[in-house]
Amino acid sequence: MTNSFFDQFGLKRIINASGKMTALGASAVTEEVANALKAAAQSYVDMDELIEYAGKVIAHHTGAEDGCPTNGAATGIVISTAAVIAGKNISLIERMPNSGGLKNEIIIQKGQNINFGGNIDQMIRMGGGQVIEVGSVNKVEIDHIGEAITDKTAALIYIKSHHAVQKGMQSIESMIKIAQKHHIPLMIDGAAESDFQKYIEMGADVVIYSGGKALGGPTSGFISGKRQLMEACREQYKGIGRAMKVGKESIAGLIVALNQYPFRDTRADEQFNRMKAFCKRLNEVEGLTGTIHQDEAGRRIYRARIEVQKQANVTAEQLLHRLESGKPGIYLRAHYANVGILFVDPRPLLAGQEDIIAERIIAIIKEEGDDNVE
Repeated sequence: MTNSFFDQFGLKRIINASGKMTALGASAVTEEVANALKAAAQSYVDMDELIEYAGKVIAHHTGAEDGCPTNGAATGIVISTAAVIAGKNISLIERMPNSGGLKNEIIIQKGQNINFGGNIDQMIRMGGGQVIEVGSVNKVEIDHIGEAITDKTAALIYIKSHHAVQKGMQSIESMIKIAQKHHIPLMIDGAAESDFQKYIEMGADVVIYSGGKALGGPTSGFISGKRQLMEACREQYKGIGRAMKVGKESIAGLIVALNQYPFRDTRADEQFNRMKAFCKRLNEVEGLTGTIHQDEAGRRIYRARIEVQKQANVTAEQLLHRLESGKPGIYLRAHYANVGILFVDPRPLLAGQEDIIAERIIAIIKEEGDDNVE
């Protein structure tokens, strides 16, 4: 393995097969983005001008009227919520999140009020929103949403995430129709989404993205949407946004990453073939079944799905622990480990690292088999 910057701190080396996860530092940026971070860190700029300029770049790449940079998608939810409640009124901005007596209700489908490492509910409340859940975890009718709308409704929010319930929810199209019928904004949290224009084209008012996931930029985020709302988002940096301000370095890296994005090579076919070969190796091991599985949210991401069966003499959770505690630590996608399923995400893997993972898994299974024989 190549040297890691973090070796000098004595920190464990990581093979990231989990994906662009915040817990593992999200993305490894390109040389151009890294150079932008360094150059910005060694320069001065009027931050208001930089944030406004970044908004124009965001608008250009998303097709929105305007945009606002943030230090992450979670911050984007907080700031967007505050913006639909307080607008550009400085007195109200300074009151957030104390929104008592204001139009502050944010309607969300129950199956989308998730934990992504933090709670959607809490992000909304931090922005001054009062969360109104509608429907059941696995079933929401249009009428559930319509009947929840009152003169206190500030916005609807839709969470596009693999963590969210994928069945029984009202679609984005339905949410847009409802929002437009009642003349209230629809906010979409598309943190890990890779199409930055889709939801604006569909008619969403506010769309929130991570800058460090599909974009491959530094730890950052960005909001795109209607001009008046984006101006209100930027104004929140005079209020709650001050505690979660985005630095010049992150904004510079975000701008470069956005400008590079149209020319990116997703390498989806190459990654599919790598995972196919990986699964073939695992299928030769008793107790393991490897198959190719497309991303739950419909993105062109093809992961290896590993089903750990009884014959492996180790549970998926035990295998995961052994992998993570090794040197290097190998981190797989583990959302379904409790039911015996692990995933390998090829996007963050360097060339040949899938072979290291396969060899380590096979070695662990063999060790467990030998122990049982004894």
